[in-house]
Amino acid sequence: NGVDLWRYGPRDPDPALAAEWALDSMFVVGYVGTHGMAHGLVNIVDAAERLLGEAGLRFLLAGDGAERPQLIADAEQRGLNNVVFMPPQPKERMPAVWSLCAVALVHLKGSPVFAGVIPSKIFEAMGMGLPVLLVAPEGDASRIVEGAGAGLCVPPEDPEALAEAVRRLMFDAHLRKGLAKASLAAAQSHSRERQARLTIDALQLAA
Repeated sequence: NGVDLWRYGPRDPDPALAAEWALDSMFVVGYVGTHGMAHGLVNIVDAAERLLGEAGLRFLLAGDGAERPQLIADAEQRGLNNVVFMPPQPKERMPAVWSLCAVALVHLKGSPVFAGVIPSKIFEAMGMGLPVLLVAPEGDASRIVEGAGAGLCVPPEDPEALAEAVRRLMFDAHLRKGLAKASLAAAQSHSRERQARLTIDALQLAA
């Protein structure tokens, strides 16, 4: 997994997309990807319920998957106006979607099976210069994020911990900017161009 640096990069929020989804001037925590059983996204809905009192905060869930209809129904039933569901977007529109976000939320279910999973969205977020909020079992992904100083890691299936991390990022601009700077710097180490060079070096050495 890696990132095409020519495609991603820091940018101002896309004005048309922000207006379309009523996200102007909002602090957006964005999850972009599959809404599946492996991701445990009901945890986000639970955290959003705890954060209803935070004016100007929105959770953006963009993508599709088996769990999406139930997540939408659950959020509607609870009256959560701070959760926005965006349908799947084409690959070329991903930078515009990420541009709406102040924080990139990467989320996995709380199972030891996922300790070795490294979601590709971590590297897209780094390419965009976004702080990463990783919700996952401690493992390979958390070592990458913490090692780079690119974000915060919280345990899965703990909505209170997720809500507290969101509050911390929302109200501590100094922390957020520091994580964003480190995140963008780390993207260079995870570019597909660098991966290609390393692969070529290995093949030449083997030959």
